[in-house]
Amino acid sequence: MSRVGRVERVTKESKVLVEIDLDGTGITAISTGVPFFDHMLDAFGKHGAFDLTVAATGDVELDAHHTVEDTAIVLGQALRQALGDKAGIRRFGDAWIPMDEALAQAVVDVSGRPYAVHSGEPEVMAGFVVGGHYPTVLNRHVFESLAFHGHLALHVRVVDGRDPHHVTEAEFKAVARALRAAVARDDRITGVPSTKGTL
Repeated sequence: MSRVGRVERVTKESKVLVEIDLDGTGITAISTGVPFFDHMLDAFGKHGAFDLTVAATGDVELDAHHTVEDTAIVLGQALRQALGDKAGIRRFGDAWIPMDEALAQAVVDVSGRPYAVHSGEPEVMAGFVVGGHYPTVLNRHVFESLAFHGHLALHVRVVDGRDPHHVTEAEFKAVARALRAAVARDDRITGVPSTKGTL
C-alpha cells in the first residue's frame, strides 16, 4: 500500500505544496525561496529516506517567517495523510545526531496527540540569521508546526553546540531520523500499535 501524502495550502502570505512518500529513498525537490531552509528540508528528506517535494512561494521579501512556518504546517499535514490509519508502524523513534561540536536528540511518538518540547538551543540562536535570510529563532516554529499538524508528540533537545548552522542542522537531521524509525513498518505489528486501538 502506498504511503504518500500530498497537500496544498494557499493563503495571502504563501502558497505551499508538499508531497511526501514515507517509503522513498531520499529523493528531494525543494524550493521555498529561503535557501538555508531548502538545505534543511533536503537533509530532512535524505536522512528520513523520504521522497519529498516542496514547492513554496511567499512574502520572503518581508521575512522568511510566513513561508517557513506555513511549509512546516503543510509538511505536517502531508505526513499525517501519508500515515493513514498508522497500522503496522513502529510508532516510536529516537535519534542522536552530532554535527561537529553540536549534538541534538529527537524523540517522536506518532501518538495522534500533538505536543512539542524544544529545548537547549544556545542563546545566540534567538538573534542569529543564517546566510542573511533564515532566522534560527524559526526552528521552534518549524518543530511545533510539524508536531501539531502531524499529530506527533515531538521532543527536540540540543545537548551541545555553538554554531547556529551546526545546531540547526543537527536538529533537523535528528527529527528526520527519529521519524524514519517511528513510521517504519514492523512486520510483527498487524494492527494499530496502541492499547486504545487507534492513534
